[in-house]
Amino acid sequence: MDRILVAIFGIPLGFVIMIYRYQLKQLTGQIQWAERYLGSGGTYNLYVIIGLVISILSLMYALGTFQDLFTGSLGPIFGIGQR
Repeated sequence: MDRILVAIFGIPLGFVIMIYRYQLKQLTGQIQWAERYLGSGGTYNLYVIIGLVISILSLMYALGTFQDLFTGSLGPIFGIGQR
């Protein structure tokens, strides 16, 4: 049930962040390191990246692939999934 809720709220949240990036930039102002490292319009690009990551991670969690990826890559470091 929690996976469905994450998908219901996470995927649209990511798209809302991408769609309303102009309004978010007006609210927060320029993010200087984003402008420096992502080029001109870096703040807008950062909001697109954040929205995309939120949408993808929400979808991955809902489908169970995030857990598999986490267990396979970071599990041995934390002692998860060892037999």
